[in-house]
Amino acid sequence: MSDLKQLLATALDNRSELLSSLHNENTDCYRLFHGTNEGMSGLTVDRYGPQLLIQSFHEPVSDANLVEIEQQCTSIFSPEEVVYNDRSAKNSRRSDDSRLLRSEYVGQELGVNYRVRGKHEGQDPLLFLDMRAGRRKILELAEGKSVLNLFSYTCGVGVCAAKAGATAVVNVDFSTRNLDVGRENAELNGIDDARIEFVQSDFFTAAKQYAGIPVKQRVRRGQKPRPFPRIDERQFDLVFLDPPRWAKSHFGTVDLIRDYPSVLKPSLLATQEGGTLICTNNVAKVDLDEWLAVVRRCADKAGRPVRDYEVITPEVDFPSPDGQFPLKIVVLKV
Repeated sequence: MSDLKQLLATALDNRSELLSSLHNENTDCYRLFHGTNEGMSGLTVDRYGPQLLIQSFHEPVSDANLVEIEQQCTSIFSPEEVVYNDRSAKNSRRSDDSRLLRSEYVGQELGVNYRVRGKHEGQDPLLFLDMRAGRRKILELAEGKSVLNLFSYTCGVGVCAAKAGATAVVNVDFSTRNLDVGRENAELNGIDDARIEFVQSDFFTAAKQYAGIPVKQRVRRGQKPRPFPRIDERQFDLVFLDPPRWAKSHFGTVDLIRDYPSVLKPSLLATQEGGTLICTNNVAKVDLDEWLAVVRRCADKAGRPVRDYEVITPEVDFPSPDGQFPLKIVVLKV
């Protein structure tokens, strides 16, 4: 038995109880092999409904190993399509961007439907599987609430909120392509357009206007200020903040290592007093306790002190032997 075959067999065996539970919850999207912590760094194997997605981030996978992976995974399901993304190039870019599959599949997670495309115009999968724990929490909390989903990507959190019975859901993302997938996800779940909204906007312009904070921007000499959509001040019962590690625009810089308060403050002020803010930090080297201390200080300064909080960890298909999960999720009562 090859090293890879043994590692895969061990990973699948370790997931047997979880997968049985997930299948009972109408979930067919999950990670089958998390190479970083299961013996082969840089290799991930995921199930997305009827699709098997294999990705390599450090070096390409041989054809023989791809066959071996597919054979091992047939003990769990029979994939209708196997997709391999070699992302070992700089910035984890796929090496075959010009070859996009046109297949249209649907995957399920916790009874919610999602569009599945192993290859598309973007680089990342359309649903981040390690965020299942966060979406599970939204399904638990959103009923009867107004919900703001910031950095919404393909709007998985927003769709969960609407599915759970939220009275109103607003998804904010800069990418129209991401929001278009979000609209597909809403349609796949029969969600009424009157309850879910898709706002194409820079985070800083949207979040600050909701929070009642003046919007500033960088304007070079001789250039005119950039226009941005005007949004009325508004507070929400439940806000979800899931920023990328780093991003820069004319309206501000997202930097989860050096300046988390720049994204946290407007999110806090867009949260109704007595409401809930769920925020994340996906930088592996950021310590959970240190990040929580920053979050609490920022909340105090913003006049939205944390009354209580709960830390949520990714589920068993994203193992962390030392308990230091790269993705950190905290539910704040403010």
